[in-house]
Amino acid sequence: MYVDSHCHVDFPELAAQMPDILARMKNNHVDTALCVSVNLPNWPNLIALVERHPELWASVGVHPDYEDTIEPTVDDLVSRATHPKVVAIGETGLDYFRLTGDLTWQRDRFRQHIRAARRCGLPLIIHTRSSAEDTLTLMREEGAEQARGVMHCFTESWDVARASMDLNFYISFSGIVTFKNALALQDVATKMPLDRILIETDSPYLAPVPFRGKLNDPSKVIYVAEKIAELRGIPVSVIEQASTENFFTLFNKICHQGA
Repeated sequence: MYVDSHCHVDFPELAAQMPDILARMKNNHVDTALCVSVNLPNWPNLIALVERHPELWASVGVHPDYEDTIEPTVDDLVSRATHPKVVAIGETGLDYFRLTGDLTWQRDRFRQHIRAARRCGLPLIIHTRSSAEDTLTLMREEGAEQARGVMHCFTESWDVARASMDLNFYISFSGIVTFKNALALQDVATKMPLDRILIETDSPYLAPVPFRGKLNDPSKVIYVAEKIAELRGIPVSVIEQASTENFFTLFNKICHQGA
């Protein structure tokens, strides 16, 4: 059994073809997918989608790229996290690549998410791009290690991976690890302890080779596992088992809900 630890199947281009996506997931033995929140206005649609499908679970949070949107408070995040299918806080974090200027608001929003995760006892889903140093600094300042979580769609160095693991975080690899020019990331994937690896699609984005440039969906997470196994010279079943066990260890509310 495979798990897609991070996808956006509530986005219109995927939500419109859910029956086909679920069929492809079943064919590829992808039994579970975590549909990750990016803002609060669209969150009711996300929840409605996951409520209809036992394979799908949800988070609640506001992505750092969404500048002009409703700001989440700790109380609001904690309240929404009581929904039985919400198993994580995020995605949250810092992104200095797409946005520039005074990004104090981004850091303040990140702090709100960490505080909410600590209060409600759910793990964090963290996005970091061109901001690793500040991301780790805020994680340490706010005690993110008490919540635990995952550095999603990881593209940073081995040093950042080690620092994240020191804070009780897992490292999740997306289709980027299959790209020919992703040599540094592939090196990280070979060094990772098996008990800290997660796999994801981040669909509808970042389709893995041989689908690069096409629409991505959770059924394609198996290609991420296959690439990591190839890099490490081990059977893909090892990555399948490890990443699945790690997912349910981290997002343990799913087990409590009887998945």
